[in-house]
Amino acid sequence: MDKFMAAAIDQARQGLATGGIPIGSVLVRNGEIIGQGHNQRVQGGSPIIHAEIDCLQNAGRIGHYRDTVLYSTLMPCYLCAGAVVQFGIKKVIAGESATFPGAREFMEAHGVEVIDLDLAECKQLMGDFITANPALWSEDIGEL
Repeated sequence: MDKFMAAAIDQARQGLATGGIPIGSVLVRNGEIIGQGHNQRVQGGSPIIHAEIDCLQNAGRIGHYRDTVLYSTLMPCYLCAGAVVQFGIKKVIAGESATFPGAREFMEAHGVEVIDLDLAECKQLMGDFITANPALWSEDIGEL
């Protein structure tokens, strides 16, 4: 497995270990991780601290994003896809989209290359979480 997706999975596991939703993300530039984060909606009591948003926040002000790649264990939602498009990130690599289809078409329509790795490990992580926490998952995706 790609070391960057492995780092995103590590972030997802960290989020799960601290009582949150197991979604992780890393931002890569020139072969180096410059930001990483995980979903902290539960931990932070916030509706917007998604993994990708936490990752971008932790990367800080980097000037431009056009030469970065965003990795996420789950296909980004519209909130996170909006940040991808807004900041000009040109490539997103998702661990999976089977448990949540996200906003792939939106990103692609705005010139973002989207790759879905369809990883069993990411699907298992989300599937186990959703089975154990259906109400929390429904809240996270706005379907409560």
